[in-house]
Amino acid sequence: MTDGFERLEEMRARSLEGGGEKRIEAQHAKGKLTARERIDLLVDPGTFVEVDRYVTHRCRDFGMDAEKNSILGDGVVVGSAQIGGRPVYLFSQDFTVFGGSLSETHAAKICKIMDLAVKMGVPVIGLNDSGGARIQEGVVSLGGYADIFLRNTLSSGVVPQISAIMGPCAGGAVYSPSITDFVFMVEGTSFMHITGPDVVKTVTHEDTTSEELGGARVHSSKSGVAHFTAPDDGSCLMLVRELLGYLPLNNAEDPPFVPSSDDPDRVEPALDDLIPENSNQPYDMRKVVELIVDDGKFFEVHSAYAKNIIVGLARLQGRVVGVIGNQPAHLAGVLDIQASVKGARFIRFCDAFNIPLVTFEDVPGFLPGVDQEHGGIITHGAKLLYAYCEATVPKLTVITRKAYGGAYDVMSSKHIRGDVNLAWPKAEIAVMGAEGAAKIVFRREIQAADDPAAEEARLVAEYKERFNNPYIAAGYGYVDDVIMPRDTRPALIRALELCSRKRDSNPPRKHGNIPL
Repeated sequence: MTDGFERLEEMRARSLEGGGEKRIEAQHAKGKLTARERIDLLVDPGTFVEVDRYVTHRCRDFGMDAEKNSILGDGVVVGSAQIGGRPVYLFSQDFTVFGGSLSETHAAKICKIMDLAVKMGVPVIGLNDSGGARIQEGVVSLGGYADIFLRNTLSSGVVPQISAIMGPCAGGAVYSPSITDFVFMVEGTSFMHITGPDVVKTVTHEDTTSEELGGARVHSSKSGVAHFTAPDDGSCLMLVRELLGYLPLNNAEDPPFVPSSDDPDRVEPALDDLIPENSNQPYDMRKVVELIVDDGKFFEVHSAYAKNIIVGLARLQGRVVGVIGNQPAHLAGVLDIQASVKGARFIRFCDAFNIPLVTFEDVPGFLPGVDQEHGGIITHGAKLLYAYCEATVPKLTVITRKAYGGAYDVMSSKHIRGDVNLAWPKAEIAVMGAEGAAKIVFRREIQAADDPAAEEARLVAEYKERFNNPYIAAGYGYVDDVIMPRDTRPALIRALELCSRKRDSNPPRKHGNIPL
């Protein structure tokens, strides 16, 4: 019996070694933590329970059957744990073992905990650090990727899925993170791309590097693949913990409620003076959000991408809400291809996981231009419209200033099942701005005037007075109330409480056909 205990201790010790001391030192030299060090930082102390630590690969070709190549765990650490006292499943790829490459058994370990996550109804987190498919195993390793992709897809909208890219992630490996709900990247040490710099050089004759092709900066600001970036492994993992604090465990539960000491009846006089007198002057919509939400805490998502729209998570009287806001400080808050896709993706995530939507609207319309039209702004703009229409969670809207044209319809208007729609006194709800409208409506009067410029100015002012205000829309019931900006927080909290038991559904169907 003693021999059995000793062997157990020996096997457990071997399973902790990974690829050995030299490879661990090499990992540290690159500024990277090991797979187990990452887990220790991410989860609550003492809560990680590992499974499949004794698994080894089954490959017998190319010398892989040698004893030195039979490494316990086969390059990935998997199991369950708690984060913030709440359960999760996770896997952490070990670059010290065959470069973290994915084999048949490596993939099977990941699939097992993904299946368990869905069965138990808890989030799944992947810490990715892998050189790709294990070449020695050929199509078997490729099949392993497909097994993971299928589970990513079937888990989507059922349990939250989070990917942290903490090293290389190339080729077919990139598709799993891209299906998950949120992607984190570490600056300087992580990258994602379909084909590497050498292949790009051969095919297109472009000289590039992995960092230029698919580094954290590229994917957070240009492609939109990454939602968050961090300067190192530790800060990346802390961001993951913070995000999880806003998310429900699954699609049948509500997000976690956190009592707030911030007064629900707090008025904020600073909001009354935040909008410039000149309607063409910018202001920061983040400031609006921070002055309204609990303790000014706004967890922004995709902050470096499509900056003309902001999305993120916050709380109102302890309840989690998803915030979407046009950003007048960037491109006047106009909707373009990137902003539409960014907003649509976030809205659909919130709707899938029972997170109410709060929209702050100041939008002059959709961005005009040949590039936008040829790039498919019609289809991409329709994604945002579709996402708002489809959502059945509580939808609250505050029109802070402009709500022009089709963009007024799109941004959670009453017409697409907005539940509570409010406007500030200086809101302008119209087909277009007064200057453009007056030139069209009063074109003949302006041309016939002795002083066309003066007549145009007079008619623009008249149009503004009659139409560019919230009261016509309010008169039709398209706006529920016009409120003082300072009263926005208590108004939204009351509306959120009113809508907390909302019941709404879409017609029975297999699934809709969102314009892709």
